[in-house]
Amino acid sequence: MKPITLYDQQALGELAVWQNRMRKRPSFANRFSKGMQARMNRLIPQRIHDVITGAIKHMTRAVLAGSEFTAPTPAPKTSLALMEESVRNRVLWYKRVGAAEGGVTGAGGLLLAFADFPLLLSLKMKMLYDIAALYGHDVKDYRERLYVLHIFQLAFSSQERRQEIFRHMEQWHEFSESLPDDIHQFDWQTFQQEYRDYIDLAKMLQLVPGIGAVVGVVANWKLLDQLGETAMQAYRMRWAAGQTLSTPDRPGA
Repeated sequence: MKPITLYDQQALGELAVWQNRMRKRPSFANRFSKGMQARMNRLIPQRIHDVITGAIKHMTRAVLAGSEFTAPTPAPKTSLALMEESVRNRVLWYKRVGAAEGGVTGAGGLLLAFADFPLLLSLKMKMLYDIAALYGHDVKDYRERLYVLHIFQLAFSSQERRQEIFRHMEQWHEFSESLPDDIHQFDWQTFQQEYRDYIDLAKMLQLVPGIGAVVGVVANWKLLDQLGETAMQAYRMRWAAGQTLSTPDRPGA
């Protein structure tokens, strides 16, 4: 077992809290929120759903095929503290870019607001590719790209679906060995459907004249922040397994 630094201990404690949150069964509030989202989705014009679904399909296919998104060179393995300093700086950069993009598209009327969905998806995926590389993982390996998609869905899924995804991620080494060698056998539909159902309703307010710019800035900042935090914890889990460190079930356990 490698020596554990004070930073490592703090990170493991934060990881344990996050893992417990991922394992929790859906609460009444979760189920109620899911139902409200479904009802609100039915009120959204079909053309907006079509834009969202088309963008998600394109993004998911591009990730699985390894096209469009440039695979960064994995960073040399170093301490967790140094890796995560770089990760936080990179996430901050993406949050600033995403907020600026959301403000511009939100202020530009209906057509530009439509354009925000595929633009934001692209930013999210590029950020995840960068984070993977900073933790030393090579997304040229399609199984690493699938891990990226698991992180993406973990951040933007209902609690019920999140539990299922998290179970795979907890045993990623074993689970990834069972994945098909032919990438075309992978069912990408499952990934895009949950995100389409989950899509943040706040983003719909970006289509409203007068407030679209403010909503675009705030929503994009928060969405990228949420995704960045999820990615950090997901790669901490891989890091801990690679260090042969045991992560406690509860803080202080």
